Amino acid sequence: MTDLSITYCRPCGYETRARAAATLLRERLGLDAELVPGKGGVFEVRLDGKVIARRVKGHFPDAADIVTAVTTARA
Repeated sequence: MTDLSITYCRPCGYETRARAAATLLRERLGLDAELVPGKGGVFEVRLDGKVIARRVKGHFPDAADIVTAVTTARA
């Protein structure tokens, strides 16, 4: 079983990005990601407790980046 979550900043409006990533993960990899609302500008993707993708200054991972990160981390 894979524990996959996307924590996103609700006040910042990142929910749409989180939902798009979750949809692509389901379509491409057959994985369901738990969407976790947060605050403080957070956008993190965790696989089995390990952060595998996140928003950092100057870069915001898109849905395709997240699918690639999950695929790589599972390999």
